[in-house]
Amino acid sequence: MNETMSSEHQGASTALLAVDTGGTFTDLVLLREGQIRTLKVSSTPEDPSQAVLDGILKIFGITDVASGKDDPFTLLHGSTVATNTLLERRGAKVLLVTNRGFEDVIEIGRQNRPQLYALVGHRLPPLVMRDDRVGISGRIGPQGEEIEPLDLEELATLALRIKEHNAEAVAISLLHSYANDAHEQIVAEALGDIGLPLSVSADLVPEFREYERTSTTVVNAYVAPIMSNYLGRISKEAGATRVRIMGSNGGVLPVERARKEPVHTVLSGPAGGVMGALTWAERSGREQIISFDMGGTSTDVSLCPGHPLRTREFEIAGQPTAIPVLDIHTVGAGGGSLARVDAGGALRVGPQSAGAEPGPICYGRGGSRVTVTDAHVWLGRLPASAFLGGSETLDRDAIRDPLGVLAAALGASLEETAEGILAVADTAMERALR
Repeated sequence: MNETMSSEHQGASTALLAVDTGGTFTDLVLLREGQIRTLKVSSTPEDPSQAVLDGILKIFGITDVASGKDDPFTLLHGSTVATNTLLERRGAKVLLVTNRGFEDVIEIGRQNRPQLYALVGHRLPPLVMRDDRVGISGRIGPQGEEIEPLDLEELATLALRIKEHNAEAVAISLLHSYANDAHEQIVAEALGDIGLPLSVSADLVPEFREYERTSTTVVNAYVAPIMSNYLGRISKEAGATRVRIMGSNGGVLPVERARKEPVHTVLSGPAGGVMGALTWAERSGREQIISFDMGGTSTDVSLCPGHPLRTREFEIAGQPTAIPVLDIHTVGAGGGSLARVDAGGALRVGPQSAGAEPGPICYGRGGSRVTVTDAHVWLGRLPASAFLGGSETLDRDAIRDPLGVLAAALGASLEETAEGILAVADTAMERALR
């Protein structure tokens, strides 16, 4: 456990606890009675809320939430849970309800060519498979006029059709609902009793451009069950008097809105890093900065010319999301990034990561592939005895054999191979900065 005390006085009457959940570690900062305490614990990917709740008990020095009722605090939380759910494609099974004849809008997309010179282009598949897209009667025109009414008999059977698909969440996106959302609201009302999270496009993105609006609605539905359970448990069991969630635009959200509209948290963790860097820069008299946030899985950079830059042209895991977000560039290079030798004999690092479990080899948790962290430990840049504030010791000797396999493939020494791993990772980060 890494605890660092500070005598800096802030004059706060109610304790403030900030928690950032990453793919590898969960970090906590407690401001109480003018003093700051920090704690770093391993993340729990199988249930991210568990690391948060365990960390709260440790940082307050209590054994259960009930014993801390006399010490009220506000919880400020940033997270990469929604981000990683999308990147790893482990979200809910979504059923999309749209106008008949427009079921494939989400798959057709735009005529973008991200791989302009590839002989055979590759696109990630949509988050909703073709069989899980249901087209219904009814049509609203671009001025909000009703061109064709909904078929109420069809709506009466819609809930049964959704159950037959074993859906875990529902996305509703009808044509021109930004001009008139009456049809979407009627559909949502018809599905109100099915007990599944409903994502309605007019509530999330009341704007034109059917593809981006539909994609945003589907992304929200895709992460909704995981985020609702995760944030719901934290809100219920953390013992905080108030919970606020970091939003992708650099602001904060009430926890209930974050549970209902989790698409606004897809850059929650990285956004917190940008705002924190900008705040410290302003305090030190610097206005124009580039923020650099290296984690276990990725590195996030953002240009801040005296203020955070925002954009609505954002894409994650191949899915456009038309919501305001901080303009952040992410590369798949972090402390847990895995090193390998490709078919051409070149050394590669990332974007695959060892994550929190098993983590780097030196953690001694069953990891068998060399990471950036292992390279640092082997070269002595990370002291083996200083892990988590000295509470644990890193196993440098365990790195030797796996690093030797890479070295043999490259025809280099162990030290040269470790140096090469760091050079490749650094190059990826430099490219993001440029």
